[in-house]
Amino acid sequence: MANEAENLTLQFMRRFDVKLDRLIEDVGDIKVRLTAVEEAVNGTNRRLDRLESRVDRIERRLELVDLPPDGVRE
Repeated sequence: MANEAENLTLQFMRRFDVKLDRLIEDVGDIKVRLTAVEEAVNGTNRRLDRLESRVDRIERRLELVDLPPDGVRE
């Protein structure tokens, strides 16, 4: 009887180990994908920053915006 309980325990532990391995692999995949998303967001933010500075420059050149006395816009 004790031998059967040990066998059941070992079977359970093996199945648990397989599931845990799959979970670890899935988390690794998610980390890779999340890193790619973060890099894409950072790239988009850099592009938006450049566009904002270009629009600011265009507005100043066309005199579409009133600058404060110090000449710096917030």
